[in-house]
Amino acid sequence: MKKLLALVVVIALVASTFWAVAVAFDRTEDEPAPSPSDPSDSTSATAEPTDSSAPSPELESFYSQELDWEECEGDLECATLTVPLDYADAEGETIEVALLKVPARGDRQGSLVVNPGGPGAPGTDYAAAASRVFREPLLRAFDIIGFDPRGTGESAPIDCLTDEQLDAYLASDPNPDTAAEEEAYAEIVQEFGQGCAERSGDAVNHVSTIEAARDMDVLRAALGESTLTYLGASYGTKLGATYAELFPDKVGRLVLDGAVDVSLDNRQLGIEQAAGFETALRSYIQNCIDTAETCFLGDSVDEGLATIDELLVQIEADPLPADDDRELQIGNAFYGIVTPLYNRDYWFLLSAALRSALDGSGTALMELADIYASRGPEGYTDNSSEAIFAINCLDDPSSVGFDEVDDELVADFEEASPTFGSIFAWSLTGCSGSQGTTTEAPIEIRAEGAAPILVVGTTRDPATPLKWAEALAEQLETGVLLRRDGDGHTAYNSGNECIDTAIESYLLEGDVPADPTDC
Repeated sequence: MKKLLALVVVIALVASTFWAVAVAFDRTEDEPAPSPSDPSDSTSATAEPTDSSAPSPELESFYSQELDWEECEGDLECATLTVPLDYADAEGETIEVALLKVPARGDRQGSLVVNPGGPGAPGTDYAAAASRVFREPLLRAFDIIGFDPRGTGESAPIDCLTDEQLDAYLASDPNPDTAAEEEAYAEIVQEFGQGCAERSGDAVNHVSTIEAARDMDVLRAALGESTLTYLGASYGTKLGATYAELFPDKVGRLVLDGAVDVSLDNRQLGIEQAAGFETALRSYIQNCIDTAETCFLGDSVDEGLATIDELLVQIEADPLPADDDRELQIGNAFYGIVTPLYNRDYWFLLSAALRSALDGSGTALMELADIYASRGPEGYTDNSSEAIFAINCLDDPSSVGFDEVDDELVADFEEASPTFGSIFAWSLTGCSGSQGTTTEAPIEIRAEGAAPILVVGTTRDPATPLKWAEALAEQLETGVLLRRDGDGHTAYNSGNECIDTAIESYLLEGDVPADPTDC
């Protein structure tokens, strides 16, 4: 899930945060990447014969379309896929889905479709970062295919707020504790939902996960693949599982890394995700104590949590100055703290940012918050903070009323997470302003008859707790569980050779590990 969205609004499940941090803060020189194979090699695939047959006659023209790949960024190739805006009216309006391909570097085996999570993160950016995200065995064997799911990136993007409004939204207090703060909170949540409807029109009704999964099957056919080979991270696991339910006979090899329990309601998802971030924060503080002669946060985990809590109280009362004449407000500070928790390798960034904040500067925490929100010096680089709201609220419009966030509800969340619990409790109100209405009926995900699906979880994953992967593997008829013992969000290419070998052997050779396998 790259994003929890605004923790303020609604739960998000994103892997893309950590690779965005990697790209932005990589302090080492890049090694020259091997040149892609000749384009002629890419077309002489060893993949199975094409199956472009459509599930219904009115979709035939979409399934039989040919992609017009053109060089777009160096050795990368771009194209667009045409799909119906509304699959219930396939002969009506259409939209274009943006695609990006990283050609295979060696003997091409086929196409690997990838999704980084969110929902809302552009998959084209994920594929463009393939040399950092994926290891050489996959880069050599597969064309890495990223797509911006409908409503995101360059695929009929959802728009809800101006940049100035979005700045204010992300800076606002995610944990209102006075009547005035609650009124301001309710106003900004309502403004967000109304803005999506006013600025995006009918598109806001057609960005559901089910519709994005239908788009993936059109993409599979257009790529010339008889079955889908896919690696989805975080929310991308929900997208992949949805695909498997809708098209079980088209499931080839699916890796669902950082899995989401698709059976949970928003309340239970929120409680368990809050607990995950609490575990990650405690692990970060314990690591500080274990590795530093004197941890700047304190001599115990409880002292460290108290130091961070006191800092946040101070920032809420008196925002810190940041570069470019900006102020680090309480909402920004929460995102700045959450972002490095996605990946243990970037805990050093959190330490640097907290030290700086304790010394009176909000610049470093603001930089981390900006990465989380995809905000650059000139404004937002994608619409992920808006798309996540529209997609999540269309998938599940249920919402707690603002007056229902009472002491009992907050207490339940704070039992799971003393640090983040109340924020997640308030996030249950996030879809109160949503005005989208889907034409897709809800589905129960079992994927009966599908080929084996690899479901991956990490013991101390802050955003998608291990129990979610365990549950999804049970829910899928052919789910196979792979568990990583470690910190951070998602498991692949995180330094665990056992995990990486198992995933690569499955994708490349079809070797299905024992269920479960612990690494």
